[in-house]
Amino acid sequence: MMAERSTHALGDADDRIVAGRAADGDVDAFAVLVRRYTRMMRAYTRRIMNASADVDDVVQEAFVTAWQRLPELDDPARVKPWLMRIAGHKAMDRLRADRAHLDVDDIDAPAPESASPARVAEQRAGVEALGAALRELPGPQREAWVLREFAGCSYDEIAQELDVSVSTARGLLARARKYIIVRMEEWR
Repeated sequence: MMAERSTHALGDADDRIVAGRAADGDVDAFAVLVRRYTRMMRAYTRRIMNASADVDDVVQEAFVTAWQRLPELDDPARVKPWLMRIAGHKAMDRLRADRAHLDVDDIDAPAPESASPARVAEQRAGVEALGAALRELPGPQREAWVLREFAGCSYDEIAQELDVSVSTARGLLARARKYIIVRMEEWR
């Protein structure tokens, strides 16, 4: 009964307190973080990995890494973007590893009956073109774009995540958007 009350009280606590206790080895506090951020991390990872079946594995790997590295977290109040960054890195690592040995036949799903093969091919080509455009962006611009468009982070959160000023974060995002708009013009 006492542990149940303690976990409930932790569930109402802010991230700084919960992450601080988890960093001190409190398993119940870490469980609160897992419950609090699993849905968001799954959604973010699913977007990066294009709804791959590996999403749950990647999120689990991210939480394992977070548990191991929690004592390294400088500001426990920043646990949300820190977890999102770990999940993003894990998803990108999985994509890179899979890309090395994927066969085109393994990823070609049959076209839905409602979509013509030409339309499906066009959509896939557009997604591939966007992926190529993102890979061409300098790292900070790509990270700013992904944090804004996939994770829905605010300019302040992007600035904190990238350890830059808010105006720099806005500039990185503006340059990334401009490049992607120009690069994707033919897909409009």
